[in-house]
Order: sequence, then structure tokens, then C-alpha cells
Amino acid sequence: MEQTTPTPNNDVARVAIIGGGPAGLMAAQTLAQAGIAADVYDAMPSVGRKFLLAGRGGMNITHSEDYATFITRYGARAEVLRPMLDAFTPEQVRSWIHSLGIETFVGTSGRVFPTDMKAAPLLRAWLHRLKEQGVRFHQRHRWVGWTDDGALRIEAPEGELLVRAQAVVLALGGGSWARLGSDGAWVPVLAQAGVDTAPLVPSNCGFDVGWSEHFSSRHAGEPLTTVAIGYDGGEGVTVWKKGQFVVTATGIEGSLVYAVSAPLRDRVLRDGSATLYLDLLPDFSEARVLEEAAKPRGSRSMSSHLQSRLGIKGVKAGLLRECASKEECADPVSLARVLKRLPVVLRAPRPIDEAISSAGGVRFEALDGTMIRALPGVFVAGEMMDWEAPTGGYLLTACFATGIQAANDVAAWLDTNR
Repeated sequence: MEQTTPTPNNDVARVAIIGGGPAGLMAAQTLAQAGIAADVYDAMPSVGRKFLLAGRGGMNITHSEDYATFITRYGARAEVLRPMLDAFTPEQVRSWIHSLGIETFVGTSGRVFPTDMKAAPLLRAWLHRLKEQGVRFHQRHRWVGWTDDGALRIEAPEGELLVRAQAVVLALGGGSWARLGSDGAWVPVLAQAGVDTAPLVPSNCGFDVGWSEHFSSRHAGEPLTTVAIGYDGGEGVTVWKKGQFVVTATGIEGSLVYAVSAPLRDRVLRDGSATLYLDLLPDFSEARVLEEAAKPRGSRSMSSHLQSRLGIKGVKAGLLRECASKEECADPVSLARVLKRLPVVLRAPRPIDEAISSAGGVRFEALDGTMIRALPGVFVAGEMMDWEAPTGGYLLTACFATGIQAANDVAAWLDTNR
């Protein structure tokens, strides 16, 4: 990498935090509380942009479920994240928010929200505290890599700056919502430095199905409520989750789809497609569905019969026509089966920039704690680490926890390398 000549405007920081999202801000807070000077560099005009967007529909900050269950939401990375989450549990997240003067409540689903449901007051209070603690912020400062002698290269409005820090925390986010700053541009920079990363892929995402024009033109945008999705959980076991989602012009998206998106995405990326199953009548047993479907319908059409006996109409009726054959719909036994297990073939996950979050990133196997083994003094936090979680407050909680851990690791490393 070509070395750039330092300019009079070059900055000097003890610890440089690259990225002003929740992980970076929590790292800055933890360092400041330890008496360590921290400078936050962010490429956007203001920090916390994705955090603010997440709050538009209600700022879901964490989850109140039993902690043993909470940990399982992190899937394959649950055990490596456990020590970090143990140090900043959901209950501690709530206490921290309360310390900022923001009250919280638990919704009917167990999700935790600020009382006013908004992200902006929480972010304002947090930034005010950080500035009082001496944290310095540098907006429109984009990190683009290192010089040959280890200085951080920062593109700023006044030109390129070279920042020499005793330690660095990278908290650059994943690859979703590039317009808010999480663009994954750091992947090739770290790859060039020899850092092992897993490819970034969409998480909490929708899927393309490839509907017929007939179905898409009539049902795109319609919600499916009181349904269940089933998918292959391995060893011949179908895992079912109940909820709701939305039919799109090209496929499906929404909370229920996001909840099962990780295994389905992995199957699509591995095999080229994946099949999920829709239970259009999750409150009815298959025997009950068969009983109703087999009753004489007289001169009524099958669609009228299903609407009358089982409430199958609108988008549910459309899905039945789209995904089941005429022969299956004509036979009561087959019809009952597909109403309870309607196959829908997923062709591709939606693009990563549309996803709520991303999976992949710096592998934990490439780290000593949160420090990159190939880059001593460089630490990582947040979504750029190789973990993922469903929506429901799990993403934010882990971003906070990894930010705290990275800062604690920085403090320990600085103490050792004085």
C-alpha cells in the first residue's frame, strides 16, 4: 500500500474507533469510563443512522425472555458470544437505558422498547453523555485502510488524514443498508491484510419465489396472517413457526420469514433452492381439515366450498392455486395435506442491501478475544463479526456486548503493552 505523506491536519488519538453505530459507541463509552481517550470516526454526516432507522417502527432494544432461551437465539455462535452477553445481559441493557433517563416497557411479545418507542431521544441522550465523558466525534471521515507503517488512512472533507492510534476498534457493521453506512467496504481491506472472513450474506431477509404474473398482479402486498412456516430441520424433522408475513411481487418477506431465514438462506446458497411448507390453517388439525373438505359441496365450486367450510379465500386461495396441482385440489385427502403443508420453492434470498442485517464477517477463529490475530492492536465489534441473530432485540444486545468486550480487551492490551 502506498504511503501518504502526513499533513499538518493529521490527528492523533490514543484509541481510534472506526464506526459510530451501537457497537462503536458502546466501545467508546466503555473506554471513556476507564479513563482512556477515544475518537470515533464515521463516514456518514452523523452517527447511529442505522440505529435510528431501526427505531422507525418502534425501537426494539432487547428482549425479556428467559436468559437461557435468549442465548440460544445466536445459533452456532451462542457459546462464543455467551461470555460477552453474560457481561451485559438484557436486564443490564434496560438498566443502562434507564440511566440515560429513558424508561422502557415490555411488549406483549416480550420485546423491550423505550416508553415512547423512539430511537432518537435515546441516541441524543447517549451522545450527550459520551461528549461529556470526552469522546470526540469525526463525521464524514471514512477509513480506507492503513499506510505501510501502520497509520490509519482517513478520507476527510479536508483531504486524507493519517491517524496514529495506540489501538483501533473496527465497528463498521455488516453489509446491509449501504446508504446508512454499512456497506461491507472493509472486507477487501481486511482480506488484503490477511484477515480470515466469512462472506457477507443477507440475514433476516426475504426471498424470491418467482410467482406467476397472474398471482403476483393480484396478491403482491397482501399479508398472510394466522399461518405457519415449516422447514427441514434435519434428520427428517420439520420445524414449524407460526406468525405472519407478506407476499411481495417476487416472493415473500416479513417477520415470520425473517425468523426462519437463516437455515433457508443456507439451503438456497448450497443447493440453488429450498422448499418451505405453509400451513394455511395452523389452528386446525389435518383430520379436521379433511373432515371439512370432504363434506358434500353440491353445486358449489371447490373455491366456494373451501371459503365456506375453512375460510380459505383471497391470498390463501391464490397460494393454493399457485403451488398445488388441480389433481391435489380435487381429492379431499390430498387437498387436506397441501392445506396443511403447501410447498413453496424459494429461488434466492433478496439482495443483502435489502436485508435487516447480514451474516458473515471476521471469523472468531481469526481472533484472540476480539483482537485480530494478524493485526495486533486492532479489535473488532458488532455486526462485522461472524455471528447473526433474529430480530427481536437480539442484534442490538449483541452489538452492545461485543462493543464492551472490545473496549475491555483494548484496555487490557494497552496495559500490557505500555
